[in-house]
Amino acid sequence: MDQKKLLKFILVAMVSGILIGWLFHSNLSTTQAENIASYFKILTDVFLRLIKMIIAPLVFATIVSGLISMGKSSSLGSITLKAMSWFIGASLISLLLGMGMANLLQPGAGMNLPIPTAPVDVGVSATSLNIQAFITHIFPKSFAEAMANNEILQILIFSIFFGSALAYVHHQQDEGTVIAKIIDELCRVMFRITDYVMMFSPIAVFSAIASAITLKGPQIIIDYSIFIGDFYASLFILWAVIISVGYIFLKKDVFRLLKTIREPAVLGFATASSESAYPKLMVALEKFGVPKRIISFVLPLGYSFNLDGSMIYMSFAVLFIAQAYNIDLSISQQILMLLTLMITSKGIAGVSRASLVVIAATLAMFKLPEAGILLILAVDHFLDMGRTATNIIGNSVATAVIAKTESHKAEESETVLVQTLIPTEQKNSF
Repeated sequence: MDQKKLLKFILVAMVSGILIGWLFHSNLSTTQAENIASYFKILTDVFLRLIKMIIAPLVFATIVSGLISMGKSSSLGSITLKAMSWFIGASLISLLLGMGMANLLQPGAGMNLPIPTAPVDVGVSATSLNIQAFITHIFPKSFAEAMANNEILQILIFSIFFGSALAYVHHQQDEGTVIAKIIDELCRVMFRITDYVMMFSPIAVFSAIASAITLKGPQIIIDYSIFIGDFYASLFILWAVIISVGYIFLKKDVFRLLKTIREPAVLGFATASSESAYPKLMVALEKFGVPKRIISFVLPLGYSFNLDGSMIYMSFAVLFIAQAYNIDLSISQQILMLLTLMITSKGIAGVSRASLVVIAATLAMFKLPEAGILLILAVDHFLDMGRTATNIIGNSVATAVIAKTESHKAEESETVLVQTLIPTEQKNSF
């Protein structure tokens, strides 16, 4: 399907989902609305399962293919250092901005909620969230297990070992290796499967929006309008910061990048799922001009470490909850909270409702009422839409900037690769 047509269908699906969900919510009882919403959710779940079906082999094939074309191993170290420096800096800025905006706008002030005296079941467990478990978890016990569970970081670790070894063997042979050619063909096949799956994205967008509105109704958006409005205002400022930093490196091309990635960004926003946008985002970045070798390595890494939207949400939401219960956090406590979030948030990749898990752990750590989770749980889907789109924009700019800084190395690598592939007879004729 043509990209412009798909984008139009997605936008129409969003509007239709709001209208249909509003209609059902207004005319059905609570039980009936929950029943209808469950049927809508089937369509969304099927689409997301299809996306998860292709993510693992797509990540593996593209990372290995990228490492083969990367040539020198020093390129990998350089790209990794630049990527992690960007990710840490972006995370810190996002957390600081969330904390600053929450203090400035005071979205929870005036709610004056009583602090619960009895424990409340918030439906979110954070007992297994710690940095030790995260560090050991990123190293796979089994590649098959990592693929089966869609553990992106584990797949990334294995792919680096496999791709580096295959690149070494590949460049030792004049005609290359059969496995490298198979990996290249696998990339093409996975992108074709991606096209098939993406044809169902408007249906998934419609069902996701319709399900949320059928259950909650548009009134909930009005009830939480201050909180939602303040958070989205914070997101817009974060977008401006990300784009401004991108402009320093990319100049006017940063605006062309935003135009190129608008389809995966809208898809991620509508489905509130970064995974749904991943395949399309790879295609969009390649269309923009980012080398496939950089996309295939930086993007999966960014999906685990560069969650700008989630970062700003965590600090913003924790302070919102503290304000709602009239609990004053000192500057020193807020700085400690920021550092805590900086560490614990790096272990959220692959965790269901990851941001809520980190927030729940932070509330317990700073003696804040865990019942505060219930305050944001009602509108979490609508907030998740914004932070997902922000994550996509942040990772796109990061990947493009790293590609720009590596452009001279890419040219050298391609020259070496061409010289390697040219037969000896042709070399002698030059």
